[in-house]
Formats: sequence, C-alpha cells, structure tokens
Amino acid sequence: IVKRKEKHFMELHRELRTYKTFLRIPLPSQRRQTVRQTRQMPSLPRGGGDDLAREEQVSSRRRQLEDYLNKLLKMPLYRNYHATMEFIDVSQLSFIEDLGPKGLEGMVHKRSGGHRIPGLNCCGHSKICYRWSKRWLVVKDSFLLYMKPDSGAISFVLLVDREFSVKMDSKDTETQHGVRIDSLCRNLVLKFSSFRHARWWGQAIDEFVHKYGSAFLRDHRFSSFAEVQENIAAKWYVNGKVYMEDVANALEKAEEEIFITDWWLSPEIFLKRPVVEGNRWRLDSILTRKAQKGVRIFVMLYKEVELALGINSEYSKRTLLQLHPNIKVMRHPDHVSSTVYLWAHHEKIVVIDQSVAFVGGIDLAYGRWDDHEHRLTDVGSVTRTLNASAESGHVFSCLYQADVIGLMGNTRFWHGKDYCNFVHKDWIQLDKPFDDFIDRHTTPRMPWHDISSVVHGKAARDVARHFIQRWNFTKIMKPKYRSLSYPYLLPKSHSTANEIKHQVPGSVSTRVQVLRSASDWSAGIKHHEESIHNAYVRVIENSKHYIYIENQFFISCADNKLVWNRIGDTITWRIIKAHREGQKYRVYVVTPLLPGFEGDIKTGGGSALQAVMHFNYRTMVRGEHSIISQLKREMGDQWMNYISFGGLRTHAELEGKLVTELIYVHSKMLIADDNTVIIGSANINDRSMLGKRDSEVAVIFEDTETETSVMDGQEYQAGRFGLHLRLECFRIILGAKTDPSIDVTDPISDHFYKDVWLTTAARNATIYQKVFRCLPSSDVRTIPELEGYLARTGLDRDDPARAQEELKKIRGFLVQFPLYFLSEQNLLPPIGSKEAMVPMEVWT
Repeated sequence: IVKRKEKHFMELHRELRTYKTFLRIPLPSQRRQTVRQTRQMPSLPRGGGDDLAREEQVSSRRRQLEDYLNKLLKMPLYRNYHATMEFIDVSQLSFIEDLGPKGLEGMVHKRSGGHRIPGLNCCGHSKICYRWSKRWLVVKDSFLLYMKPDSGAISFVLLVDREFSVKMDSKDTETQHGVRIDSLCRNLVLKFSSFRHARWWGQAIDEFVHKYGSAFLRDHRFSSFAEVQENIAAKWYVNGKVYMEDVANALEKAEEEIFITDWWLSPEIFLKRPVVEGNRWRLDSILTRKAQKGVRIFVMLYKEVELALGINSEYSKRTLLQLHPNIKVMRHPDHVSSTVYLWAHHEKIVVIDQSVAFVGGIDLAYGRWDDHEHRLTDVGSVTRTLNASAESGHVFSCLYQADVIGLMGNTRFWHGKDYCNFVHKDWIQLDKPFDDFIDRHTTPRMPWHDISSVVHGKAARDVARHFIQRWNFTKIMKPKYRSLSYPYLLPKSHSTANEIKHQVPGSVSTRVQVLRSASDWSAGIKHHEESIHNAYVRVIENSKHYIYIENQFFISCADNKLVWNRIGDTITWRIIKAHREGQKYRVYVVTPLLPGFEGDIKTGGGSALQAVMHFNYRTMVRGEHSIISQLKREMGDQWMNYISFGGLRTHAELEGKLVTELIYVHSKMLIADDNTVIIGSANINDRSMLGKRDSEVAVIFEDTETETSVMDGQEYQAGRFGLHLRLECFRIILGAKTDPSIDVTDPISDHFYKDVWLTTAARNATIYQKVFRCLPSSDVRTIPELEGYLARTGLDRDDPARAQEELKKIRGFLVQFPLYFLSEQNLLPPIGSKEAMVPMEVWT
C-alpha cells in the first residue's frame, strides 16, 4: 500500500507541476524556489486567440484541475495520506462549498498569545513567554483558522473584520521572518523560514482576503459589523404564538446545525399550543429529535448572578446536555473569575443552518407565549369567552375553537411554571417545571406583549456570524470549554447564502442590516459596537411623519452623568423641528405600566421597581432633561399634539370575580413612516444601547416593496413590511381586531390621533380606574396617599353588574400612561437598601 501511495504521489507531483505555476497555487515545494519562480505567470499560447479566448482557457484549465483534485480527495486511500494533503495544500475544509472559495493553506509556526481576554494578560506579551507551535493554516474569504497537524482539530478561528490587516515588518512582528495578522479580537503572529517566504505568505493572505472578503473589511452604516443586505426575505411577529410555531417548524427543517442564545431558556416550554400532540412540540423534544438525526445544536445561555436573578440557567444547561451528545451548551460570563458583574447577555436568537435566523425580543422561556387575546386566565374562562363572542356575533367560531382545539377539560395553554405573574411572585423551583407556583384560581397571569422577526440568506449569515464570534470567544475564555467536545464554529460564506433550503411562509422582500451591542467582555472585540443606538438615532432624525415605539424600558435623555443614550433627546429635537416648521408629526410610545420586578405596588413597590420607575419618569416628564419638560420650554402645552405615552391593560372574570392586570410590554421595536422598522432585543436604556454593557442583536428593515396607503389624508406609498406591522399592532391594542369600525389606516391624521388613539387611551384608563381602583394612577402622588386611595373600593366590589356594563365600553388594551403617579416621591433606592449598594448604572 505504501509503495502504491508513493508511486501515485510521484505521478501526481509530475502532473501538478504543469499547473502549479500557471495557477499560482501555493504548494510546499515552492518554498524551496525563489520568489521570482513562484510568482511567474507563463504566457499562454496565443494562436490567434483574443483575451476572451485566453480567459476561457484559463477557466477551463482551472476546472480541470479542480475536478481532478475533487476526484482524488474522494478516494480515502489518498485523502488520508498526509503527504498528499500537504503537497497540494488542501485539508478537509478546502472544498466545502458553504465555506467559500479555496484559499491559501499550509504549515506555519504560530506564536502563543494575542487573544483579547478582558482582565487578563495573555502569555505572549513578553518574549520570555513565547511558545511556537506548528499549525496548518487555512485562509477563507471571511475567516482564517489553524489546525493541529496530528489530529486536524481546529485550534482557533479569526474572523475577518474592518480592522483586519497584515503586517510583515520586524518591528510589528517582533520576530525574524514573521507575519502579523490583526483583527478586532486577535493579534496572530506567524514565523517562516526566510524573509521571502514570509513576504510571500503575508502578501498572498492580504490579496486573497481583499479579493474575496472585501465586504467584511469596510466600515458599514451605523458602524455595524454587518453590511446592508438587499432582497432579504423577512417576516415580523406580534406576540409569541405564530413566532414559536414558525421557530418549531424551522427547527424541524434543520439539516446541519442549530444556534440558540437567550437571556433565559426553559427547555420544557411548548412551542405549539394548545397541546394536542403530546410532547412533540416541546422544545426539549424537538432538539432531541434533531440531535438524534445528526444535527449539531449549540446553545449559549446568560450565566446570571444567582443572588440577583432566579432564572436558574444551570438547570437549563444541565437539562439540555442530558438530552443528547450532539447538544452543546455554554454559559457566560463566569462571575467567579470575571470582572463583569453588572451586565448580561440579553440577545434572543435562533439560527438554522446559517440560513434562517430569528431575531427579536422573545426568549424561548416561561411566560413568553401569548396571542392577540392576552388572556388573564387558563381553563375556566371559556364561559366568559363564549359570552363575549356572542355579543360580537362570533358564537360559532368560538364554539369551534373551544371544542375542536380542546379548551375544555384539563387542556391548558400555560403548563406549570409557564403560568406566571412575576410582579406578583417571581419564579421558584424551576427544576420542577410542571408544578404550579401561582394559584390559578385566585391570581391572574400577566399577559405578555412582544415583537420578533425572521431573516434569511445573507442577513441570516450575519446573525450566525455574531453567534459564532461569541461562541468561539467563550470557548477561549473558559477552560472547561476548550476540549474537543466543544468545537470552534465556522461562518458560512455569503457566496452561497442565497441557496435557501427552508423559507418561512409569509415573508416579504426587504433591505436588511443586522445591528448589535457588543464589546470586549461580551464578544472579545477591541472596540465596542453600538450600531443599534446609532440606527435608532438616525431613523428618528430622518423620520418624516411619525415614529411608533414599543419598548420594555424608556430610559433616555442624556445628562452625561447617569444617562448617556441620545434617543429621548433625538425625539425631542425632531418634535421641535416639526413644530418650528409647522409640520404634522406624531410620536407614539407604548411601555409597561410598571417595570418587571417583583414588588407590591399597593405598598409602594420594591426598591428595584421604584428605581426603574424613577428613570422611566425622568425620561418622560420629570426633571429638566425629560422630553415633556424640554418640549414645554419650546411650545407650552402644545406638546400634546406631538407625543403620547401609553400602556396596556386588560380584564377578565376569574372564579366569578372580576380581575384586571397590566399587559407586560416586552417589545423592543421602532416603526417610522410605515417603511422603516427596527426589531431586536435592545431596550431603550443605556444597558442595551451603549454597547459596552448588555449584549444585544437587532435588525433594521427598510421596505423596497410598496403599496398604496394613507398619510394625513393623502395617498401614500407605504412599505409592505412596515405598514402591515404597524396596522397589526394598532388593531390589537386599539380593539380593531374585534371592531372593524375602528379605522387605524392613517397614523397621523387629527381624527386618528385625537379621536381614536388619545380618546381610546383616556376612556379605557378612566373605566379601569372606576371599576378596579387600579394602580398605577396619577391620582396618587406620594406613597402615604396610597392607603387612602386603596381604602375606596371600585365598582368591581360595590356594584359588579354595573362594573360589567362599564367594562363593555373598553376597546382594545391601550390606556394612558399615568405620568404623575408618585410624582412627589423620591423613587431612588433608599440609603442602606441592597439596591442602593449597587452602581446606579444597573438601573439605567
């Protein structure tokens, strides 16, 4: 066998010699030749042919060689023979189409160190510590990697980015015959046998990357790591029902790999509800099924500070790892050895085969599943639903829903810990997922309003690239992930991104750019990125007619002391500009009526809840930096013609008793002018926007397909993506889903803004206060006033029949935001409390 190998090896050597100089393929044998010999390009026979004929001949000979090599490498006898692989400078990664065109490959000596590990000085900063290792280097269009020659295991992946550069001077490399490759995350130093050898490698790497990976080297709009991608199929989601169904269907289509990262992940949640197929559509069941079919699954979870949060990511990790060996789970950061205590990985991403990527605000976790009805109860509200439907003439459809989908009996939408109201009670005993921790007969659940999206093709590759950067960085950071069982991940090439095997139904074509908040602690990059913040500011500045915001937080208006992001100030500037120019311009802000922290608001709430309230109100109305204060200085009370703040609330009957609860707005979305949309995981606060703090991912969508709509009574070419997302949101929260007479088409007309939006919000808020005496309320300015306010009962207790009549006047879920709730109270954490001991940046 050895003799046969050697014989074929010599034949192969002779045949390749006729190609190698012509094609300039870097072969190990060239290292013994002069630079002049290696870089010569012999003349082709002219024979009367022109340049086109010459190019065709070049292409033909390239194809012949590639076909020959592919056939050779398909034969195990030669593919596994190290001399063959080294001679022709190929590896098992050379001709994988999804990894892009074949680049340079060969054996190099790599110097230790050079990683960007926050808080640590890596070995390699002193010549005393240098170690040189023999590695097989592979250059691709968007990344470099090196492997161990003996095992073929990938030892490191360096992504090409805007700071990618190749240096060959001795003062840069601190090495004789060295090449230094820089990026945002690594300084890689290589050593070669001669000056000419080093110069050839350095120039060849630089030329190849600039030729095939130039898109990754440029500065992109908003200073994003990703460029603008055209003709991307995209879809939006309002609430978790359809979102989780599409995620489940996409996971089922996975053939190679699945990436998931969440702030919180609950393995036992059902992605399709109600449950009519057993556990088939439970997240852990889906992942197990795919892993058993050979799909590799990679999950990254935020490792919380356990004393501060009860999401128990250790349980989630342990549960997933027990499902199948093909499932790998990392948690980050490590609070024991890291200096990062305050910030979180807050992204919500699901990527399938680097071809389909879900991005938004919806974690695959308890409480997130909801639909446009925003139910307060589960099993037991069927009677009320039938009565409500009868009033609106939908008896048959409701009966069909309740007998067909199985609402009767013990079938539930929310199982165990999934039925929750975290302001009433935070999660406990998450290792017992199907045990209730809230009494469903006395306490309503807190409905969840959220937004997400999906992108395909090149945009999905960009989302995957961010995930891969985080995964590979975490692998370096934490020793227990450095084993071969936790592999380095490789980004697929954009050159094959349009070969989409699964496209989510209902997608439309848009212009897309992926944005993020990332820094040294979260992604291992030298300079932080705040492209989400930059995009928000730019979109608001350039908006012509309106902006619509749904966000879990509303903390902005920079004072350059405690708050730094400029979103609130940009909104103020845009309104003042419209006022001075006599333009009609509207701003709609929808945010939770109370922050999402456990605490009894009837006694003033917990210190954490109050601290977030302080900064929300500081942005809206309180203090000289607030939006309303700035606007009043410019235009007095006319500010009300430009901006409205709202929240969401609903009601139900529970065990014969009327109940109400706020709808928790967890969205992170902005729509401008029915043609530009930002959807992601980033809240409007410094934590999400500044880049150096929480890690986030978002997508900006710009419509390229339009349809005729209305803007201020005039015909308007609105974008399909932006228009229909805005219409869906307005129909849900204003009640147009059940009352078609409510017209939400024109977002800025006086009729809509005053007679529909403001009137609905004011009427609903008044009715809820009259019926339930609910909080928060602008009638309560101090905590001592709470007791007197709550001493007076509402109609729900005094006159239930009249209360029912009043509640029939409710339309949708929108209510005015109580701008003056506890306005005379200092809401910052009191001295001595544990909340006062943490830095103020935690709350901003």
